[in-house]
Amino acid sequence: MTLEIDGDIDTAVHRQVEVVLRRYLAQRRAELPELAQTFAAAVDTLSDFALRGGKRIRPTFAWWGWRAAGGEGSGPRAEAVLTAVTALELIQTCALVHDDLMDASELRRGRPTVHVRFTGAHRAGAWLGEPERFGMAAAILLGDLALAWADDLFTGAPLPEEMRRAAREPWLAMRAEMFAGQYLDVLAQAEGDESEDRALGVARLKTAAYTVERPLHLGVAFAGAGQDTVDAVRTFGTDIGVAFQLRDDLLGVYGDTEVTGKPAGDDLREGKRTLLVSLGLRYAEEAGRHAEADLLRAALGDPDLTRGTIERVRELLVEVGAVDELERRIAALTNSGMAALDASGLAEPGRTRLADLAIAATRRDR
Repeated sequence: MTLEIDGDIDTAVHRQVEVVLRRYLAQRRAELPELAQTFAAAVDTLSDFALRGGKRIRPTFAWWGWRAAGGEGSGPRAEAVLTAVTALELIQTCALVHDDLMDASELRRGRPTVHVRFTGAHRAGAWLGEPERFGMAAAILLGDLALAWADDLFTGAPLPEEMRRAAREPWLAMRAEMFAGQYLDVLAQAEGDESEDRALGVARLKTAAYTVERPLHLGVAFAGAGQDTVDAVRTFGTDIGVAFQLRDDLLGVYGDTEVTGKPAGDDLREGKRTLLVSLGLRYAEEAGRHAEADLLRAALGDPDLTRGTIERVRELLVEVGAVDELERRIAALTNSGMAALDASGLAEPGRTRLADLAIAATRRDR
């Protein structure tokens, strides 16, 4: 494999990650024993999910962290780093498959979610038992498989031992933080927690840590960065990662289904206690609009939410100033993140690439 990934950030790393991921998934499928060939068809569903769509933002941040901290752009070590950071896409696959199941989401990237596909297969085959339980079981197992294969791909990358040791801390921390954030998310829904602190805690752990902060930490650790550089990129990654999630919260309520690939208002149906919702509830109550605050509370977690109610909630969040405040916080986090990047001492072209990625992540429409 010849690396040519110092070009357009929107396509170059993405293209190389696709090559590594496709090859790895095909290799692992071919290794399945004869007795597991029925399982191979299920693995095809997982591979299709992992390979279809996705921005590959996590390995891209990791790659440019490596380059910005002095890592070379080509050669055996660069290829090994690319292999290792591609494992982040399988971590993401695990997270999405399980997240869709926990949220009872029907669509992801414009197509049926994994548990929905297997529920449909059960019904089509007129198999025994409950279709939904089968779909749930299949999604849990395939999500777990994606996590196991992520670890295999990461630890199997042909890296020197000192690079492997340097990356161990962020790799282990990232996985634990991701699951902690997911648990806090479902706990907030179960408890009906409306606090802004909980919403920000979920954004920090569930998204920021494994989307930007820890991938960057991995990249600079591979390059042997010192503690000051690690601290700077973690600050940058946390701020940009939280801003990324806040943008996602807006898209979850206002996004176009044709663009996002998810039903309009899906976050409301799922009962997500996002910062947007927390701000909307507080501002509505402070304005004496108690009935409308109750309307928003009632909308959260309602699987039969109508388009009319979604539109009214959207209007309310704008009217009370929650949307403007969220945009202000996204801008503030982006600015503070950029300041940390400027003070990091990272090298070009990586520093500029990371700045470009930060803008793309926080201003996206999907």
